[in-house]
Parts: sequence; structure tokens; C-alpha cells
Amino acid sequence: MSEPSAPTVVDALEPWPGTVAWRPVSSRLIAVHLIGIAVWTVVLLGGLLAGHLIVGGTPWLYGMGAVLALAVWRAVVAARAVRAWGYAERDNDLLVRHGLLVRHLSIVPYARMQYVDVTAGPLERAFGLATVQLHTAAAASNARVPGLPPDEASRLRDRLTALGEDRAEGL
Repeated sequence: MSEPSAPTVVDALEPWPGTVAWRPVSSRLIAVHLIGIAVWTVVLLGGLLAGHLIVGGTPWLYGMGAVLALAVWRAVVAARAVRAWGYAERDNDLLVRHGLLVRHLSIVPYARMQYVDVTAGPLERAFGLATVQLHTAAAASNARVPGLPPDEASRLRDRLTALGEDRAEGL
């Protein structure tokens, strides 16, 4: 008799682990997130400092310590969250993954795409980044790929648009 083989471990977020070549987003997105965290930290610390100077007392100082601790924690999480983003272009669909605690895997068939947006806010532009947003007929669809260099964002937009038009003709 043969021995039973060990069970294969299947990860629902890696449905095709051997065939998916994940592409990461730019690590410059970490700096964009850290600047946002720093701005909010300064605003909150300013408010707490004003409260301490006007009213006095140690609770304001504890609040400032809590804000600083939260800012450090958010910075660590932001860096890890950016590294969790990835996308993969396949023959019939685009895969987008992200998330640390709650992981998301979106599979967007090219034939279901209605249009593709490329956006870049002032901070993203300063770091040479853009976001590709995919829109489908489903209202809940929220597939987006942030932190791409503008030339890669344009290439991805053009490719997705062309593939979407090509696949939609067969419907």
C-alpha cells in the first residue's frame, strides 16, 4: 500500500501561484504615505499643544505621546502596506492584490472594463507617481493600482483599454 500524500495547501489569495508574475508598485509611494501621516501628526500635535498651553495639565501631554506613538505605528504599517500592493496582467484579466490584515484580490476581466482612469495628485506628481483606476459595470468594483511611474501608468492604461475594447467586441 502507498502512503497518503501530504495535503496541498491552497491559499485563496494565490489561486494560481505558479503562473502569476506579480509586479510591485513603486517604493516611492511609501514617502507619499509618510508625508500624509506627518502632516496629520503635526496638525494633531499643534491642537494638543494649544490645549496644553491654554488649559494646562498633563492629559494634553499624554495625548501628544499617544499621537506620536500612533504616528510611528502608522508609518510602519504604511511601509508594509505599500509592499503588499501588486498587480499581474494575464491573457484575459488583470489581478490586483493589496492589504495586510485583510487581504484583497481583485480579478478584473478585460471584457468587463468600461474605462480606465489615470490620476495623480500634487504629492504623487512630486514623487513621479500615478494611480490607474479601473471602472467596470459593477458598482462595487474598486480595482486600482497606485504608485506607478507615469510611463508605466500610461502603458497599463493603453494596454487595458485596447484589451477591453478587443474583448468587448466578442460580447
